Amino acid sequence: MVRVFIADDNVDFCDMLNQFFSEQHDLEVVGIANNGIEALDAIGQCQPDVIVLDIIMPHLDGLGVLEKVKSMQLNPDPKVIILTAFGQERITKEALELGADYYVLKPFNMDVLVERIRQLNSSRVSLNRVLKSSQIPVKRDLEDVITGVLLEVGIPAHIKGYMFLKEAISLVINDMDIINSVTKHLYPSIAEKFDTTPSRVERAIRHAIESAWNGRNNMQAVSKFFRYSIRNDKGKPTNSEFIALLADNIRISQKEKIAN
Repeated sequence: MVRVFIADDNVDFCDMLNQFFSEQHDLEVVGIANNGIEALDAIGQCQPDVIVLDIIMPHLDGLGVLEKVKSMQLNPDPKVIILTAFGQERITKEALELGADYYVLKPFNMDVLVERIRQLNSSRVSLNRVLKSSQIPVKRDLEDVITGVLLEVGIPAHIKGYMFLKEAISLVINDMDIINSVTKHLYPSIAEKFDTTPSRVERAIRHAIESAWNGRNNMQAVSKFFRYSIRNDKGKPTNSEFIALLADNIRISQKEKIAN
């Protein structure tokens, strides 16, 4: 039996995978986790053969889990299949460099995923490939697009500013005028939703942007989204510049997709 561990923040999706895997004669689901910290604790105890791991999870994202799992020196070392609803090249490359054995784009074919699990467990498959299909109706909405962009420019998913930035960009995409009243309307709206204060929202967003900017490993992605609006000699953008530019970029790209 192939011992499989599932880590995804979508409870319904986990249930669907669990049911499908359980119907296979040679697969056994030994654990399920809905956040990164929970996943790490359980993986050490379950000792799975294969981990099916989503990129986006609270507390610790999939890349963070992957990095820590590979440093745990488990015996045997579990194979890791990364799941994601978006396919940015930088994130794919980082996942594979951290030790992912396979990278799956949602939506995908469940039968093919099961076959890959079997092949990985028996080491009969050529690795570092991307599986993509359209057999499972996984919704890819604006939130997925915003998530992908934030990860691509280097915003860590486990910090508070990440969630605040997601909400800010979504609000600005739907109402571009709100960016002109960041202090009076944008921050208070986010603070109300997350039960915090506008000043904490502002600080958390600023910290998130600094984390991405100081990393400097993602300058190609930063240049892609900000182009000439932000110059290296000028330093990091302000909160409102960062939010406005990403929101505008996403809004334009979504319109182009609809037009095509």
